[in-house]
Amino acid sequence: MTGSSFTRRGFLGLTSAAAVGVGLSACTGGGTAPAGSGGNTGAASNNLRVFTYEGDETIGLFKAQLKKFDQQAGTTTTVESLPGSGAAVYPDKLRTQLLGGKGPDVWRIWGGQIGAPFVKAKQALDLSPYYDKYGWADRINQQAIDGMTFEGTKAGIPMMLLGLGAWYNKSLFAKAGITATPTTYAELEAANDKLLAVGVTPVGLAGKYGWNIMRLFEYLLEHTAGPELHDKLLAGDESWDRPEVVEAFTLFKKWQDKKWIANGALGMDPADVEPGYVQGNYGYTIIGPWTESVAILSAKKNPAGFGNFELPTDQQPARHSGFVEGYMINAKSGNPDKAAELLDFLSKPETQKALQNTASSVKGAEPDPKALPLSAEWAQKYGSHPFYTIQDQAFPKKEADQYFSVQSDLLQGKLAPDAAAKKMQEVISAWAKS
Repeated sequence: MTGSSFTRRGFLGLTSAAAVGVGLSACTGGGTAPAGSGGNTGAASNNLRVFTYEGDETIGLFKAQLKKFDQQAGTTTTVESLPGSGAAVYPDKLRTQLLGGKGPDVWRIWGGQIGAPFVKAKQALDLSPYYDKYGWADRINQQAIDGMTFEGTKAGIPMMLLGLGAWYNKSLFAKAGITATPTTYAELEAANDKLLAVGVTPVGLAGKYGWNIMRLFEYLLEHTAGPELHDKLLAGDESWDRPEVVEAFTLFKKWQDKKWIANGALGMDPADVEPGYVQGNYGYTIIGPWTESVAILSAKKNPAGFGNFELPTDQQPARHSGFVEGYMINAKSGNPDKAAELLDFLSKPETQKALQNTASSVKGAEPDPKALPLSAEWAQKYGSHPFYTIQDQAFPKKEADQYFSVQSDLLQGKLAPDAAAKKMQEVISAWAKS
């Protein structure tokens, strides 16, 4: 994980640097696919183009690995990167290229409803034959593969698996007399009260943009609805106008009214609030392992002063919020076989280590416990646990924004919990009809 903060749908590429442009006319895949490969017919090109959102911190590493691949495969691979834009811009830019007939051969993408439209539009190639050819299912975490499988179609190969949990300040927990991390929801509420009693705001979350404070609500929904119903709600297979959702909204409001989140949190910026637990402003926050490098190590703090735990849901199986990132191949690529060969190269453990991917979904490329002890601990304890799709990726952008508005209106007192549940059902129903 790189960058100074984690944007709603951004992961790498969080700097404000301009895109690393490569002349599009020289790198749009070029040739045509060999017969029988699923693409066009005719002579295949060995020119490949990759579209990604690597930031300044990682683009050099990425290009170095592409160069190594080219030397092995006899290809010429160029890369265009659009860092820092997150899902607000990147998917639309990709879609424009694809619709204009100048799409890349390979693109990086998030799972969930961000990646799904490219599969639905048949712009992304079904990678099932390559999963079989290269044995990717044996190499990659199954939970991650599921996150890049769209209605049964393996249209992406995941290379990052991010899980979110509570990351806390040990000294503040000790000050509050919390001797063990919560293992039930009741214990979590009790911990909040203890932190508040010693003058510490329990959880650092911010409402600006909506996605950060959403992490609390989606956890509460997992707690009240349980895994099966939660998944059905996200898929639109069950009505949101139901008691379990009302209870989750009721708890969400409770966390604000009890001052377990900061006064004025709705107007706060996640970039300011997320690292607050490291600075001693909050007992904990809800975030993923990237916080170790972004917030702890960058502040030159000793990781031993911090810890993490999976938020207790009182449900079985225990799950946490998560998401995947990976790559897709253009269904119209001039050489899908070489594109797949590139993805096979990128998904090898040694390549993942060379890329310094601290959240790799590839077996054998887990975080180094000497360099990232807390990330390694999280991976060991919870890396194999199932996850529910983080909700800003579970919905298309329009519906996600409406979802954030419902949560905001609830916390501002404009909506009661039962009205919020009904409103969400309206949002989901409209989505289903669109």
